[in-house]
Amino acid sequence: MEDDDALRQALRLAVDPPGGVSAEALRELARDDDATEWDIATTAEHLGVNPHTLRYYERIGLVRVPRDAAGHRRYDAPAVRRLVFLTRMRTSGMPISDLSHYVALVDRGEDTVPERLDMLLEHRDTLRSQIARLQLSLAAAEYKIATYQEGPRP
Repeated sequence: MEDDDALRQALRLAVDPPGGVSAEALRELARDDDATEWDIATTAEHLGVNPHTLRYYERIGLVRVPRDAAGHRRYDAPAVRRLVFLTRMRTSGMPISDLSHYVALVDRGEDTVPERLDMLLEHRDTLRSQIARLQLSLAAAEYKIATYQEGPRP
């Protein structure tokens, strides 16, 4: 019976991790304040990436960044919103080549929405499969932790 409780708890933790994921956190990342512009350091910190990553994304054409009179990058809200998407997709394993293709489609206009949707649906399916495998792995780890914390059986 204790094994069943430990297994149930392990499965719950694997599906509903402490802290969870909130829509508020994503909204905060996406920045809806169109009046503010950030420098590269602030933007990198906000996104949790290195400034070199932002320069690389700009260099390969994933994002266009306006510059001020002194030539410094000024990340406006649309640039940050695009970077939020790009960094989340990279974190999820989407290859740069796919991101480049996606951005090219966006830049070509509304006629490409069906192709963009297909790309994202395929990526979502891949993510769901990865998450399912990871949840099972996490449940196995949580179960083992629970059994070790209970100590040896008499």
